[in-house]
Amino acid sequence: MYDHLFTPIQIRDLELKNRIILPAMGTRMANEKGEVTDRLIAYHAERAKGGCALNIVEVAAVHRPSSPAHFVWICEDSLIEGHRKLTDAIHAQGGKAGIQLWQGGLAVSMDPKAQVLLPSDMNLGKYTIPGINKEQIKEVITCYGEAARRAVEAGYDCIEFHLAHNYLPHSFLSGGLNHRDDEYGGSFENRCRFPLAVIDAIRANMPETMPLFIRIDAHDDFLENGLTIEEVIAFCKIAKEHGVDVLDVSRGNILTAATIYEVPPIDLPHGFNIENASRIRKETGMLTIGVGRINHADFAQSLLAEDKVDMVVMGRAQLADPQFVNKVKEGRINDIVHCVGCNQGCYDGFTDVINRPFITCMRNPQIGHEAEHRFEKAKDPKTVWIVGGGVGGMEAAKILKERGHHPVLFEASDHLGGQFIIAGQAPGKKEMSDAAIEMGEQTLRCCEVHLNTMVTPEKIKEEKPDNVLIAIGAVPIDLHFAHEDQKHHVLANDVLMGKEELQGKVVVIGGGLVGLEAADDLASKGCSVTVVEMKDAIGADLGSLRKITVMMKMKQLQVELKSECKVSDLNEEGIVLESGEIIPCDHVVYAVGSRSLDSTSLVEACKSCNIPYQIIGDAKAARRALNAIEEGYYAAMEV
Repeated sequence: MYDHLFTPIQIRDLELKNRIILPAMGTRMANEKGEVTDRLIAYHAERAKGGCALNIVEVAAVHRPSSPAHFVWICEDSLIEGHRKLTDAIHAQGGKAGIQLWQGGLAVSMDPKAQVLLPSDMNLGKYTIPGINKEQIKEVITCYGEAARRAVEAGYDCIEFHLAHNYLPHSFLSGGLNHRDDEYGGSFENRCRFPLAVIDAIRANMPETMPLFIRIDAHDDFLENGLTIEEVIAFCKIAKEHGVDVLDVSRGNILTAATIYEVPPIDLPHGFNIENASRIRKETGMLTIGVGRINHADFAQSLLAEDKVDMVVMGRAQLADPQFVNKVKEGRINDIVHCVGCNQGCYDGFTDVINRPFITCMRNPQIGHEAEHRFEKAKDPKTVWIVGGGVGGMEAAKILKERGHHPVLFEASDHLGGQFIIAGQAPGKKEMSDAAIEMGEQTLRCCEVHLNTMVTPEKIKEEKPDNVLIAIGAVPIDLHFAHEDQKHHVLANDVLMGKEELQGKVVVIGGGLVGLEAADDLASKGCSVTVVEMKDAIGADLGSLRKITVMMKMKQLQVELKSECKVSDLNEEGIVLESGEIIPCDHVVYAVGSRSLDSTSLVEACKSCNIPYQIIGDAKAARRALNAIEEGYYAAMEV
């Protein structure tokens, strides 16, 4: 069924057993000195064990002064031994190992100790970062060559040169970023000079038999005078003559809203960059990797069957489920845990350097803990009641079952999925509800589940399970105003679930994620929508990339956004702000958050029977799905 996905491919002397690649996604699992850690080795080994053909080790810094902490480094010979342990681990699991050589340009500024290298002066308001001089250019080119030599010594099977995403080589190539007036700037020929010199330095330090990949942007988005796809094609043809074998075609830069294309959120369509990659492949005649929200096996198979690309990057698919490739090959599609493009763990977790030491995944809290969390069977299996069938409760049930316990899940409604089902009703977010349904079906297949069943304190006292996990969730906060009966008002969840059909002018009170999703739904159906938020920012609970896409959608739909507006009352005309301003409307939608359901009586019942219990997810505090699943996972691990 997936014959194209599992057809081997030969690239010079490298043979890949299938067409699925784990791309070079930043993890922050290296230590402060850029050394490969046991954590990083276990993370990669797990995905090689899962059947992936090629793991590309992420953004490996080649230039010591500009190497940020906790990124992988390959800028010193002392680091070779750690890389060799990593390649050995990948090889031991039947995979192949590549490394992405990287100089991060402006992006390294996330570490204040790292030197920022730019092709030309950049004015940042209070100060200007100077462009690098010719001596520094030569230094960096040499560093790439030396890094390639180290990669070969460390046992890597191929090398990828990162030439995209606003990093230094891309910044030299792009006319939108390179403003030099010497032989490295100006004309297209001059702008090619630095990246081609890097390619030559890398190629000179690797065997003729070893393949060289480049990750390159298809074109520049939202960047004046940026790269066109025609320029990219012209460059790739020249790069081929310099020894490049494979094009890994991406998009995005960190200076503009185009950053959404680097780690594309759910708002972007599957395969949004494939037509670009296909055109580049056709016009260059080079082996090409397709990139961009390729999360499902059927879609990946179709891209190869239609001869659009030669290989596919399935990165976050393998974050969500490290056994993704094996499950596809074995026909266990219904057992796959699919990525939904939420970005909560992979991107937001990567950029949240204060609260998270390394990336995670909403759907797979085991990331970064592959070595220590092995789900060994419990020596003393217990009967564990899980009260609530949302995603946190289902995650707990799955992990408990894997550990050999007997989970019994009770859900008061007639379906599993909880708030995730509602989240999936917003425009463009069907993947969320699909994932909830998929997770529910997987739970029903492996665990004892009782739908339409309330767990009462009396039931706990009567049957006395060994442990109880309370995951009863939360409900929307219902506002109350003195004259609310004068204006029709509803809850945002009822709008999203289709229980309320509104027309005309609508004011949404609450500018968080749920309020914006309700606004999206209403405006898409023709309503004139205004969102009012009492805080000073709209979308404050959104991750940075999702915020960009959601705000772009609000602008497209002409939704009016008003922050620092506190509502004091409703009247016949509309809503009344504390300032005295009246915003006329036909309907009002409440979207001011959720409150945890009261679990006091269940807790007291557990205490009275000396039954260990935990409260998880929204029942503990209404937050993101990432928190609910993570708490379900850890609660199950602690039983």
